[in-house]
Amino acid sequence: MYLKNLGENAVKAKYEVALLDSETKNKVLKTVAEYIVNEASYIISENQKDIDEGIKNNMNKGLIDRLTLNESRIKAMSEGVLEVIDLEDPVNRVLDTFERPNGMKLTKVSVPMGVIGIIYESRPNVTLDAFALTFKAGNAVILKGGSDAINSNIAITNTIKKALKACNINENIIQLIEKTDRETTSEFMKMNEYVDVLIPRGGAGLIKAVVNNSTIPVIETGTGNCHVYVDKEADLNMAVEIIYNAKTQRISVCNACESIVVHEDVRKELLPMLAKRLSEKNVELRGDSKTKEVIDCIDATEEDFGKEYLDYILSIKTVNSVEEAVAHINKYNTGHSDCIVTANEETAKYFLKGVDSACVYWNVSTRFTDGFEFGFGAEIGISTQKLHARGPMGLKELNSYKYIIVGNGQVRG
Repeated sequence: MYLKNLGENAVKAKYEVALLDSETKNKVLKTVAEYIVNEASYIISENQKDIDEGIKNNMNKGLIDRLTLNESRIKAMSEGVLEVIDLEDPVNRVLDTFERPNGMKLTKVSVPMGVIGIIYESRPNVTLDAFALTFKAGNAVILKGGSDAINSNIAITNTIKKALKACNINENIIQLIEKTDRETTSEFMKMNEYVDVLIPRGGAGLIKAVVNNSTIPVIETGTGNCHVYVDKEADLNMAVEIIYNAKTQRISVCNACESIVVHEDVRKELLPMLAKRLSEKNVELRGDSKTKEVIDCIDATEEDFGKEYLDYILSIKTVNSVEEAVAHINKYNTGHSDCIVTANEETAKYFLKGVDSACVYWNVSTRFTDGFEFGFGAEIGISTQKLHARGPMGLKELNSYKYIIVGNGQVRG
């Protein structure tokens, strides 16, 4: 009955939010951004309860980092909402128009999806991001965060609801499932009567569970086993700095580099430079036999090449050609983000065409796979599937479309 009530509330709310104009939605988002900053001390105090519990349960430092909120992060979250205000409203865009021989005029128009369900893990900022994007795109949302961040998520949701109430907007446009047991999560994945699309955002286990068990259509967001391939014609200083940034700028994110592939011709020069630079962050290196001939490192296993560490660990594979690099990456990557560092345009084109990922880079850190960096505003996740949405999912990806047909009495014979 608990989830049924949430579902019924969401269905009612989705029809209300779908009718809001851009000006109203932007005023609401501005109010939400203000409330988030004003309630920062409350949110941080509730977040601390989750951090304390995480430390008590020996949560790894990467996940603790994902979980942690402070004043600067809350300010950034609020600014993210304000950036959504500046984005074009995706609803009611004319996508196509055409006329049939019988005089019928057809217009393809973007429309909200309806009720979006999101299941995610210990990143409480997702609560606010999810609301801002789904709301601007004209949808209602039901959120199921992880138990690790339950206090934080409740605090953020309560704050959003206060802002909605102040704007005389239906508070059920956002609802948080506060029960944290697995049975509730499993039941939520079967709510196709109420939820129009389900988006999992988290680790491989969560995503697999949702894809395998949901009766609701799923947009799959993937884990990030991201690679950087250093070609034989690479600028090695550039390569070192790209890898250093992609690996260490923030270890807990899905677009962080987890594995590098090195052309054999440059391994003797590159690897000592790279090891020295990464030692500044105490990055543990796990390499194949040819890597170990050049630097001291741990033996890399088959599992290492396919692992998303979310830690200061990096696997290294040596290859003899770009073709071998592409084959290795396609075997072990997660379809997220992969980069080539090279001065050779033809080699780069082969890599960019051959690697099967949502985002492929040439001489750029993988850390840019991000809604803000792409100019989309806050993102709902990085889609690694190929249906409907791929890559950073912004406002437009949270819309569907319908056809409007206008005539003057046509009937079908």
